[in-house]
Amino acid sequence: MVNTHEIINEEKIHDLLEKGKKASKKEILEIIEKARDCYGLTLEEAAVLLQIEDTQLLEKLFDAARYIKDKIYGNRIVIFAPLYTSNECTNNCLYCGFRSANKELHRRTLSADEVVNEARAIESQGHKRILLVCGEDPKKTHIDHITDSVSAIYENVDIRRINVNAAPMSVEDFKKLKAVGIGTFQIFQETYHRETYKKMHPTGFKSDYDYRLTAIERAFEAGIDDFGIGALLGLYDYKFDVLGTLMHSQYMDDKYSVGPHTISIPRLRPALGSALETVPYPINDEEFKKIIAVYRLTVPYTGIILSTREAPALRDELLNLGVSQISAGSRTNPGGYEEDDREATQFETSDERTLDEMLQVVCEQGHLPSFCTACYRANRTGEAFMELAKDAHIHEFCQPNAILTFKENLVRFASAKTKEKGEKMIEKELQKIEDEKVKAETIKRLERIENGEKDLYF
Repeated sequence: MVNTHEIINEEKIHDLLEKGKKASKKEILEIIEKARDCYGLTLEEAAVLLQIEDTQLLEKLFDAARYIKDKIYGNRIVIFAPLYTSNECTNNCLYCGFRSANKELHRRTLSADEVVNEARAIESQGHKRILLVCGEDPKKTHIDHITDSVSAIYENVDIRRINVNAAPMSVEDFKKLKAVGIGTFQIFQETYHRETYKKMHPTGFKSDYDYRLTAIERAFEAGIDDFGIGALLGLYDYKFDVLGTLMHSQYMDDKYSVGPHTISIPRLRPALGSALETVPYPINDEEFKKIIAVYRLTVPYTGIILSTREAPALRDELLNLGVSQISAGSRTNPGGYEEDDREATQFETSDERTLDEMLQVVCEQGHLPSFCTACYRANRTGEAFMELAKDAHIHEFCQPNAILTFKENLVRFASAKTKEKGEKMIEKELQKIEDEKVKAETIKRLERIENGEKDLYF
């Protein structure tokens, strides 16, 4: 039996944060410099960085985050879209539009055919990876609903990787999820602070803090070795929840030699029918940037996911700070890609730009858009992925694969303006491939894609 207080030790988190306040400027600079080795930081060191308020020190922190992101991931930005299969839920999370007490919400659970239609609408934008998001109603969004949805997409749509964000489940159900070929299993603890968690989740299965916290271990027992975590920033003191997320990461890395494949950084947003009139612990943009930087320095191997919750200008700025994955052209309600019902959404989005528009922005900022799903299909997951990412070798695969998947998007989906910007970006990025044989083969495969082939990867 897992002692969840050993996974998240609240007393230790508070002690580390208190101790972090006492660090000198010299000590802070030494920690930032150490992080540039790209081997990560301790919880003690992360706690120090979370206390930074000085503008000059923050700039040093941000510079290090940019350096580390480029060293590990290069200038690639992985792009995906969420697909909500249901907004029916038996939980009553106070902050969420899907909560059971919300009588204003238009409720809907998609059939497998409707899920396929949504996936086709997403794929028609040019997406190749989907995050399947399911409401938490055991009668409507049970494991068969999820696995049937995943199987139907794979069988009928050219979507190459489906990651799943769903309620915690039993080992047996996780085995069913594994069997249909999902990529990453994503689950958010929302807040690692037990008292706040209890307050925010008064009823429903989600009120069980411990069962949710141990979900990833049951997933590992079932053979799923890629996981994503995160806290909903704004429910409690962000310093506590960031350190809680990192403590959870460290626990998994120590026990299984696998840290989180991704960490998401959602800030609490207004939602139709939410029980919260204000954000309990507001986080300004400068603090938000600090959070991203601390994650990047502490767990450099982890992908950091930024959603369309954030405003366009800030999203564009954060691409340069350590974010490595973004959603684009998103809808947060079931059926939203075909028929957008704003009274069925989970939360308000701020960035309404289409995928094509986002690709232009990403290129203009000097980043390479990537739709790559190769690691999942070449079994570079879990511990195998961690070894490559921690040693900064993952770019040897990522660079050519990003180029190839972006080329496919340009040929099949892009507007003339995006194609012009994209072709220039590809020419530039080809020169970064150090292995001449890989570069030559990448050029050959680009020609094959131009001639109509697709799904080529290393």
